[in-house]
Amino acid sequence: MKAILIANPKGGSGKTTLAVNVAGYLASRGHSANLLDLDRQKSASQWLVNRPSDLPRIGQFHTESGKPAAADWLIVDSPAGLHGKNLEHALKLAHKVIVPVTPSLFDIQATRDFLDILLNEKAVRKGQTFVGIVGVRMAPYTRAATTLEQFITRLDLPVLAYLRETQIYVNAAFEGKSLFDLPHHLAGRELGQWAYLQRWLEGSK
Repeated sequence: MKAILIANPKGGSGKTTLAVNVAGYLASRGHSANLLDLDRQKSASQWLVNRPSDLPRIGQFHTESGKPAAADWLIVDSPAGLHGKNLEHALKLAHKVIVPVTPSLFDIQATRDFLDILLNEKAVRKGQTFVGIVGVRMAPYTRAATTLEQFITRLDLPVLAYLRETQIYVNAAFEGKSLFDLPHHLAGRELGQWAYLQRWLEGSK
């Protein structure tokens, strides 16, 4: 089983939105996928409850239930403030880490500090865990978005996607759906923004 950790120490950075949509993408490709919801708000868990039964199935991994059901992928929605031993343990499990960051001065600073810690973790330094960045809630032609782009492009890390600010993720989530469960005429623009991220998820690195 391959594990993907969605991590950023800042609350409200888009971790849950990314987690459920990564799970939705993998399920839509015919992979068996489980979600592990470590966030205190349990939004990903509620999303699973709301998910229609006729959509590709996504399981829930409960840490207290012992041995998990077999799956191709485990997507981990991490809590805010992930650090220290908890981060170290999570990285031992994860094959890849996606770090979302929003166009906010405070989020950029928090992400910079987190990346300094993350890139010094043993699993990352030894090439056992791969890290990528996703810019989220990008409003075009704004100073905040430009600042975020400049910050991300200076990092020596793959930029997996820039996801625009849109209500389509919010509306889909209310129905337990991901972007990949929507008709193409509704989600085509957003699906195009996921193209490189999709290849990175299923690639060898």
